[in-house]
Amino acid sequence: MDPKRKADDPVLGLQGSMAAPSMALTKRSKPDSSSKETTDFDNSQLVSVKHGSVSSALSKTSKYKVKRTSSLQAPNVQMSGHDGEVLSCRFSPSGNEFASSSMDKTIYLWKTFGTNENYGVIRAHSNAVLQVQWSFDGERLYSVSADKSVVISDAVTGKSLKRYKEHSGIVNSTCAQSRYSGGADILSSGSDDGFVLIWDSRQKKSTSQIEYKLPITSVAYSLAGDTIFAGSIDGNISAFDVRKLNDKDNKPQPVFVLRGHQDTILGLQTSPKTGNFLISTSADNTVNKWNIRPFAVSQEARLERVFFGALLSSPNSSISNNLIRPAISYDETRVSTGTADRCVAVWDIQTSAMTYKLPGHKGIVNQVDFHPKEPVLLSASSDKTLFIGELDSTAIKI
Repeated sequence: MDPKRKADDPVLGLQGSMAAPSMALTKRSKPDSSSKETTDFDNSQLVSVKHGSVSSALSKTSKYKVKRTSSLQAPNVQMSGHDGEVLSCRFSPSGNEFASSSMDKTIYLWKTFGTNENYGVIRAHSNAVLQVQWSFDGERLYSVSADKSVVISDAVTGKSLKRYKEHSGIVNSTCAQSRYSGGADILSSGSDDGFVLIWDSRQKKSTSQIEYKLPITSVAYSLAGDTIFAGSIDGNISAFDVRKLNDKDNKPQPVFVLRGHQDTILGLQTSPKTGNFLISTSADNTVNKWNIRPFAVSQEARLERVFFGALLSSPNSSISNNLIRPAISYDETRVSTGTADRCVAVWDIQTSAMTYKLPGHKGIVNQVDFHPKEPVLLSASSDKTLFIGELDSTAIKI
């Protein structure tokens, strides 16, 4: 979707290695007696990192004490440095690093533990980077942008490996096949031009395409990699059999369509452990859980749960244009999403009960992600910051 505002002056081409931003990118908060601020770590700490107390953003205010259950240096950490809205964030498969992408046209790479060092910047796009994803082995990063391109970057060196420019509209979303799909480096992208394009990193052009005729706002693969889900502005989520796609047929029919949302699909996430369900966020202010097992249920029974309580859109156009993307915990017990009212919402998947509504950000929270191994949640916001903090169901009331 068209971002609220375009990033300023495009950079020239693609940089082949990570380069530190100027210190003007550093957003430093004034330290106080209850916080410790770290900057310029080993001359590569590119942005400021603020280690706050347990009462800071990603915890239950002063009424609760959260039991320490993670390897984070502090229960909650705020990271700043992007010079524009942070639109996407994802942990690496190992959980030792995470990536963030921004309206400022950059991808930042961060260490999850220790001092949360910002150890690299990738400048691969000439406009806002709308989403970033890791390959299943953690060696590559996939990014899509308002500059209409799809880029594959080396996650270690920052070098650009491939740059695809077949889309004729803003590219809103990308997804990659999992390690359970056979190991091929296959990814997909969805664009305002109404196409889903399938890419093989070993090829110079897209290998298949799906024409939907309406803007595609989000894409997600099934865990097995044999199905791709595409969400659009009509509120529908279409499931396509990847095995039936080919170069000549650009009008494949969906295997099934998930209907239930009343407005634009904002984000999609497949369950990471079993692959049995899909979570979707929509501008109708609902978060849905869908049964995506191929032959398990009838079409009408695929909608299993609806999670309420998150403001995802508003008549205010500055809010409704944001693609707010959901996340599922690795053990598949929790689902989370950012909200337009500057919070992070977390629900119990089995009961649909909202267990957390976490304040702290000062802008729309565009994406959240669960750590793959520890009870840690990451969030990215239009306030140009990220939070990483512990989540634990055994909060002790004081």
